Amino acid sequence: MMSNAVKITDTIWQVGGDGLSAAGDGAVYLACFGASAVLIDAGCGYGHATIIANIHACIGPQPKIDYLFLTHCHYDHTGGADALRRKLGCPIVAHEQDAAFLESGNSDVTAASWYNDTLAPFIVDHKVRGAEESFDIGTGSIKALHAPGHSPGSMVLITESRGQKVLFGQDVHGPLHPSLLSNRDDYIASLFMLLGLEADILCEGHFGIYRGRDKVKQFIESFVL
Repeated sequence: MMSNAVKITDTIWQVGGDGLSAAGDGAVYLACFGASAVLIDAGCGYGHATIIANIHACIGPQPKIDYLFLTHCHYDHTGGADALRRKLGCPIVAHEQDAAFLESGNSDVTAASWYNDTLAPFIVDHKVRGAEESFDIGTGSIKALHAPGHSPGSMVLITESRGQKVLFGQDVHGPLHPSLLSNRDDYIASLFMLLGLEADILCEGHFGIYRGRDKVKQFIESFVL
């Protein structure tokens, strides 16, 4: 099956994003743990068919997706979430502080209005509460860490793949804006938390994939002003 997915490691791919699925999409990542897998973010929803095709090309026509993690509530990462859940049967996970905006369909805080669209409200199946939560998936695990600033309930995900620490740090770059309920002090504190993770690979939401601890560190530090 033809695919334009980007292979990151033997178990992780980028299956969506601007240039891969549809213009405006934040990056969508697929991480496989043996017979089970997870998705990180969902794009706006305009490139739904391409994302599904890329998933099938990477891990087969009947993938077992245990979770769809939403790193934050913004439309370019969540607009396609409900459609992916219906197609793949995977529960949606988000931090409780951003889940409220998704469940109410708040098109301002979710930035859907920035895309001249509206966010249809949808249920978040599992809400991460507090600073962190770990999820056992197939032969491995992934940890969600609250990283507020860009949005109140932004979170990152960290796992290991072939001995490398992989950080899904969507929207490390921000932006910060009052309509998004951004908080600069929280944002800077979250950046320092990310630096402390010492990841080998950073999968960012819009700026691509950074390999090597020095390059990951340099990218994150560039936003600590």
